Amino acid sequence: MSRAHHVVLVPGFFGFANLGDFTYFGHVRDLLAELGPALGVEGEVEVVRTEPTASLPRRAALLCEAVSTVLDRAPGAVSVVGHSSGGVDARLFVSPGVSLPTGADVERCARAVRAVVTVSAPHHGTPLSRAFGGMLGQQVLRLLSLSTIHVLRTGRLPLTAVLKVARFLRLGKAPPQGVVEQLSNQLLSDFSGEKRRAVEAYLADVNSDQGLMSQLAPASMELFNASTKDRPGLPYGCVVSRARPPGLKSLLAAGFDPYAQATHALFVGLYRFAGGGQAGWLPKLDQAGAEVLRRAYGRIPPAQANDGIVPTLSQVHGTVLHAAWADHHDVLGHFHGPTHVPPHFDWMASGSGFTRAQFEALWEDVAAFLARPEAVRGARRSASAPA
Repeated sequence: MSRAHHVVLVPGFFGFANLGDFTYFGHVRDLLAELGPALGVEGEVEVVRTEPTASLPRRAALLCEAVSTVLDRAPGAVSVVGHSSGGVDARLFVSPGVSLPTGADVERCARAVRAVVTVSAPHHGTPLSRAFGGMLGQQVLRLLSLSTIHVLRTGRLPLTAVLKVARFLRLGKAPPQGVVEQLSNQLLSDFSGEKRRAVEAYLADVNSDQGLMSQLAPASMELFNASTKDRPGLPYGCVVSRARPPGLKSLLAAGFDPYAQATHALFVGLYRFAGGGQAGWLPKLDQAGAEVLRRAYGRIPPAQANDGIVPTLSQVHGTVLHAAWADHHDVLGHFHGPTHVPPHFDWMASGSGFTRAQFEALWEDVAAFLARPEAVRGARRSASAPA
């Protein structure tokens, strides 16, 4: 009998796995569970119960503990897939000789890892972290976190809430005192009982520990990369996402729906912050990785290109498995597809044009890498939205 091959999914800094049926990884988990057995990836698909904005060592420790629990239940191999900052957590967890604040046997767990895949991860930082840690501060981060939960639960935000959040981002100023509390109460009113208590506990975590924000700044990630080594012999793959720069085309793609126009305004603000301060910066790209990006985007993206949260070139680490025209949450299945069962709900109208077919193609490439990471020497496929 073959040993189990588990997949552990790590949420990013808007991530939550401990809120019941809030589906951060729902579409991904279902698709990997469907694709895995035919490829030989037969085991649990587990989502880490992380802390949304805690420091990288704390989040990596929670990942280690999740892997330890999975291995205790069913010994075997583990592949780790991290979205956004979850990809950075994964790299830290498997780094040789790392010291993490946990009682779990870190080296035993890291040795069981067969492959690491990072999806839209800020390997070289994101300028957005400075905005959250500076002038926008805790208040807007809390509001964006709550907004994400609300969208994934109900499909959309109240229009007034979207417009106000977009306005804060456009002005680059913290909201007036009392406004965030008023908006938070408005959004929380759609939840009741146990769900409301779970969301409030999540937001308390966001307020109490925001060590992650400063650690994802480009300068901090430069230090992280200098001190955090890849595990020898362990295959690393990455998925890269890029949103089209906001403009007339993305505005028209949002259509005449007031809600879509409002979330497009939110995207414009995030895109502007995420693309700032990266001029002249480039990652190390091998020939295969460069070719993947050229096939997907026509050329190597400029340093300012991003997916609304993370610069596109910052997402490169290891073998480039897939490059997509997609915003930061599209790659998880949070794009516009209300007729699919279960439905896809778009977090914001970025105009990426990402579809269910492209979502499946992306995760088929990831699943193929997890099954045979040693056989992949460059991207299997690249995807782009219709021009």
